[in-house]
Amino acid sequence: MAELELGQHCGVADCRQLDFLPFVCDGCSGVFCLQHRSRDAHGCSEVNIRNNSVKPDQHRSYPCSYKDCNGKELLPVLCPYCEKHFCLRHRHQADHECEKLDTPKPRMAATQQLVKDIIDSKKNEEAKSKKRKGARNSETAAKVALMKLKMHACGDKSLPQTERIYFQVFLPKGNKEKSKPMFFCSKWSIGKVVDFAASLASLKNDNNKSTSQKLRLCHTASGEALPFEHTLETWLSDKDYPLYNGGNIILEYLDNNVLFIEDTESYFN
Repeated sequence: MAELELGQHCGVADCRQLDFLPFVCDGCSGVFCLQHRSRDAHGCSEVNIRNNSVKPDQHRSYPCSYKDCNGKELLPVLCPYCEKHFCLRHRHQADHECEKLDTPKPRMAATQQLVKDIIDSKKNEEAKSKKRKGARNSETAAKVALMKLKMHACGDKSLPQTERIYFQVFLPKGNKEKSKPMFFCSKWSIGKVVDFAASLASLKNDNNKSTSQKLRLCHTASGEALPFEHTLETWLSDKDYPLYNGGNIILEYLDNNVLFIEDTESYFN
């Protein structure tokens, strides 16, 4: 199966790290990873010209392009899709409502259709059994569980109550802790949810590197690994297999060519 064409490799010859949100140098226009994003770090060919043209007492900053955000960064943080400057808070496509977000590459669209076909086939084959097994994740069960989750869940306390979505997050197999109650922002991308959950649970997260496995957020009913670029609120309103506020979700390390978990029930036993 063809891999999704996500991210770009760092332009430094001795690095070449695959970065899903690379930085574009405003001097030489090269693409670099977080470690080599500064001009000094990648030996920018334009650095001397820039330094000679800017007075010592001048400090350039890069304002965020997102709506009414007043954030600024000392180094450029460019979206590789719309090529606009953003602050670190809004650098993800979903977080700045990227105008290119709904324009996938043709090959990616074909791969997504293949994923959809596989998931639809799995859903049809196990539809009857999933209705019974999915009772624990039903909307009614989630509402009951939500009251308990609100008492014990950990997350970003600065998030408005109206934007908080609570889950019992089941952690990767082999982890000492089986699950952990957490809450996230409904507007976050799945990629951001994974990063935040990994931090709360102290899990190894190499999703920004070119590795054979990635930490994925998986649906407990279908087992599907949710796409990083989707938002949480998109799945909360999904018609066929929605996520429920107060429901369960699974974090697991999956190979790059694995699209879903076969046996989701094993995480609850």
